[in-house]
Amino acid sequence: MTFREASLSLKSPALPGMCAVADAVDRLSEAGAEARGAIYTRREVVDFILDLSGYTANRPLQKLRLMEPSFGGGDFLFPAIERLLSVWQTEDGLSSLRHAIRAVEVHRETFDLTRFRVIERLTQAGLSERDARDVASSWLIHGDYLLASFDGQFDVVVGNPPYVRQELIADALMEEYRARYRTIYDRADLYIPFIERSLDLLTDGGRLGFICADRWMKNRYGGPLRRMVAENFRLRTYVDMTGSSAFHSEVVAYPAITIISREPGGPTRIGRTPEISAQALSRLARELLHDTDTIDVREIARVPSGDDPWIFDGSDSVALLRRLEAAFPTLENAGCTVRIGVATGADKAFIAPFANLDVEPDRKLPLVMTRDIRNGSVAWQGLGVVNPFKDDGGLVDLADYPRLRRYLEERKLVISRRHVAQKAPANWYRTIDRIYPALARRPKLLIPDIKGEAHIVFEDEGLYPHHNLYYITSETWDLKALQAVLLSGIARMFVATYSTKMRGGFLRFQAQYLRRIRLPAWEDVSDELRSRLANAAESADLNACNAATAELYGLSVAEQLVLTGD
Repeated sequence: MTFREASLSLKSPALPGMCAVADAVDRLSEAGAEARGAIYTRREVVDFILDLSGYTANRPLQKLRLMEPSFGGGDFLFPAIERLLSVWQTEDGLSSLRHAIRAVEVHRETFDLTRFRVIERLTQAGLSERDARDVASSWLIHGDYLLASFDGQFDVVVGNPPYVRQELIADALMEEYRARYRTIYDRADLYIPFIERSLDLLTDGGRLGFICADRWMKNRYGGPLRRMVAENFRLRTYVDMTGSSAFHSEVVAYPAITIISREPGGPTRIGRTPEISAQALSRLARELLHDTDTIDVREIARVPSGDDPWIFDGSDSVALLRRLEAAFPTLENAGCTVRIGVATGADKAFIAPFANLDVEPDRKLPLVMTRDIRNGSVAWQGLGVVNPFKDDGGLVDLADYPRLRRYLEERKLVISRRHVAQKAPANWYRTIDRIYPALARRPKLLIPDIKGEAHIVFEDEGLYPHHNLYYITSETWDLKALQAVLLSGIARMFVATYSTKMRGGFLRFQAQYLRRIRLPAWEDVSDELRSRLANAAESADLNACNAATAELYGLSVAEQLVLTGD
């Protein structure tokens, strides 16, 4: 079945609602590279993944089946074809050749160009033009991998799945994906269901070899997929590609290579930041496929455990982290609350210099942003945010606020274009997040999202946090004392363990990671230690913060060295 035939079948009257899905897939078939999440992989890396996946020329590849879910220009497809042709003999017959590969591509132009090259390569291998076209037609499928049907399972699935955010996918198509794939959770990117589909297609003992963003291995939206792997598969190999040029273009999030097999769980072989050269990767593949540890390779007994984040570091910092997790409650169970500041969906409309916001005085709040705390303390630069909410919830009636009404209606074109406004047209002037004016009056700790080190700033000047800031409030802990604890290295250790690294070594200090920090109960802290912690934060003395925090947690000398990195 061709892609167009598949799309038309989705528009059958027997499948109500599928017409919109088919139309969305049609649009994806014509979309640009960015909308499709197309990133191309270097040949040395492809060969490395094929080796780790067991698709090697010393095996009878003509008897195996390989799937490439998003073949693009053929980065994985052509090296796989080369390996297959090196072992296939004419006497094996065209039937075995036709059966050996399936590869999918949604983009029409890319599909046609790659198909032409595949036919050309097969004729170079000695097939007639007719047979080459016949084999290519069996191998290549123009369609949506997440919706297509396949003739059986596969021994090897390899590739670089598309990295596409949900908001770039048509609602009807996203709804169909959600109905089919149980691992799509929260704000999961498109590569999540690609991994689920690929795992489901594996034969017993079959291997999945993917290179893609490593975020799902630790963050919230990857939880269901991590559980699926833990319960039904084995994570055979993990290679951290931090700092490596694995692709032909740069990416913001660091990728990782995972080899997952359909077999009972077992140890995971770990490799880190390889040199991208054919010789270095070939050597690393041999080391990863053997049982002995080397300088570049080690083994962890079992990484996946339920939906817990995957931790590949067996260092002293992880041992310290595990001890603290066993001994102390989480930050929120210790009486603290972690949240993110307000998202408006149209900052240029809702945010402006506070003095210039021509609305009623109780309809605006001074706003604190990352740039206001860049130097470790608050230096407010004068911005404010419009507040359309009543103090006790619900939107204000614009008839009661003529200045606010005039201000918002002057900007209605921009404000009403937002998704949140289109979902509820009567509430077109709400910000994405509700605003709670009482929060501005509360003391809080402000933490920027992306930083190399923990940046913890105390704020009690009546400012409301913007969406690029996380904040911590507490009914129990003194926030100055808590600031000292978080500046000490405790926050960075927890976040660095659970967060994925960004380019340049930056970490994501997001709520989901901050909530993993462990903290003693405030009532268990002596008056003398409370004062020392608060004074250390007030004086911005990091050595004093470290010393007081070491006493708070009962850290040994060796554990203190782990925190300070000495």
